[in-house]
Amino acid sequence: MDTESIRKLFKEVQTGRILPDVAVERLRHLPFEDLGFAKVDHHRTLRLGMPEVIFSQGKTGAQVAAIFRELSRHGKNVLATRATKEQFAAVKKHLRGVKFEAAARAIVLRRDRTIYGKGLISIVSAGTSDIPVAEEAAVTAELMGNEVERIYDVGVAGIHRVLAHRKVISRSRVVIVCAGMEGALPSVVGGLVGVPVIAVPTSVGYGAAFQGMAALLGMMNSCASNVSVVNIDNGFGAGSVASVINRLYCSHLVQILQQFTFFCG
Repeated sequence: MDTESIRKLFKEVQTGRILPDVAVERLRHLPFEDLGFAKVDHHRTLRLGMPEVIFSQGKTGAQVAAIFRELSRHGKNVLATRATKEQFAAVKKHLRGVKFEAAARAIVLRRDRTIYGKGLISIVSAGTSDIPVAEEAAVTAELMGNEVERIYDVGVAGIHRVLAHRKVISRSRVVIVCAGMEGALPSVVGGLVGVPVIAVPTSVGYGAAFQGMAALLGMMNSCASNVSVVNIDNGFGAGSVASVINRLYCSHLVQILQQFTFFCG
């Protein structure tokens, strides 16, 4: 339940549309619900503006389904990352409208399609092999209420490919760049734009890539000052941070406009 929903609930109590006991029942599961094997954080939407996301890896299908079902009761989008088809089958038995995003390895339930971030988030992948991580970032950002543009297979081995998309990348509010091998692409993109670039090292490459360590270290040593780095293969983390940045920009812009209106009155 988010802030707007709680305000609406209080208004309904104030106007007599619902009884106080009914309101208490609706709020009963805040701040979290104990399922025994998991404590579902229903309070996260109030604190962060976005609901809890399920990390499916290591969980049974029944566990993912139970957590998914509890989160879905609050009427918002639900996302489970690093999911398998077997876990999706378990969730689908209990809920209608859920979909399995195979490329992103994610289970999603889309209910709210409102765009909360006013800027564009571009998701850039160096190679086709980086797409699973890039898709995790893209699906996360979309489910969190952002406009997303995908630009795939534009690595530095053919630098003209990324330059061909410069206009789109330049009008982005945040750019997520996923790359394996030596991880050079985020530095290139960072030198082209004046916005935050979130670099995602992927575990793609031959032996000396060390399952993404080479890309991680290369990105952390980037000479582009607007590049920050998340963990190896952490598309979800990149999509989540990009969404927060996009929302903060929106809120900050509104505050600036309000102050301008006050002074120009």
